[in-house]
Amino acid sequence: MQFCFGKRSVYVNFATYDALQQEVIDRFKARAGFSLATINLDHLVKLSASESYLSTYLSQDLVVADGRPIVWLSKLAGCPVELMPGSDMVEPLCRWAAAAGVSVAFVGSTRTALADAERILAARVPGLNVAWTHAPGRLDPESVEVSEILDELAARNIGLCFLALGAPKQERIAQRGRERAPHVGFASVGAGLDFFGGHQRRAPLWVRRLALEWLWRALSSPLRLGPRYLKCIAILPRLVVDACKLRRDPNSYTPKSPARGPVGD
Repeated sequence: MQFCFGKRSVYVNFATYDALQQEVIDRFKARAGFSLATINLDHLVKLSASESYLSTYLSQDLVVADGRPIVWLSKLAGCPVELMPGSDMVEPLCRWAAAAGVSVAFVGSTRTALADAERILAARVPGLNVAWTHAPGRLDPESVEVSEILDELAARNIGLCFLALGAPKQERIAQRGRERAPHVGFASVGAGLDFFGGHQRRAPLWVRRLALEWLWRALSSPLRLGPRYLKCIAILPRLVVDACKLRRDPNSYTPKSPARGPVGD
């Protein structure tokens, strides 16, 4: 699935959970590193408005679908992808890391939230090694502090770092990390770590199954999230038109293969 921004396109280049699992495990074994982004409507709004964020997103190695509208649009376009929200991918990524014997780091959120996430995930995932947690507070992605964080990840031989900082900060830090700490896998998960200790509440399962999590969240925090979701709704007609064009002309879809560093370097 692709989303066009002028002459440039962002691709959902991992359509299935199984394909993502195999790719991540292979990279863990090779210590090749990666950056994983989970695209949703809010990201598409930001990508439309920011050239710098678009450039950052184009640098991400692995992109999956976060949000049912992305899945629905992919089906409309004739190139279906599976739903893989960042919040749902935290535990599987930890399981894959534990199985591969690589250490994990949590960066972002708050100290209490990270401690709770570490405690709960350690109980759920046998062999999980959370080697470092760091809650930096407000963080400038271009700062010296980020350089120091990335150097710390490399020095501690971290194999997987969850970035819980929100878009676009987390994706930009992952982009910098691919150069400064190339053996680290970066997963941008937003509030994904906060859910484990109840520091943020997810919609009940029945609400998620009805694809109404966005409405539940909007009603939970209308002043903060209402305008965001209105912007998301506003871009849907254009996205539907683009998906229909893609369905009519499948040859215009050219999946982007994930970038790889030299294996074992």
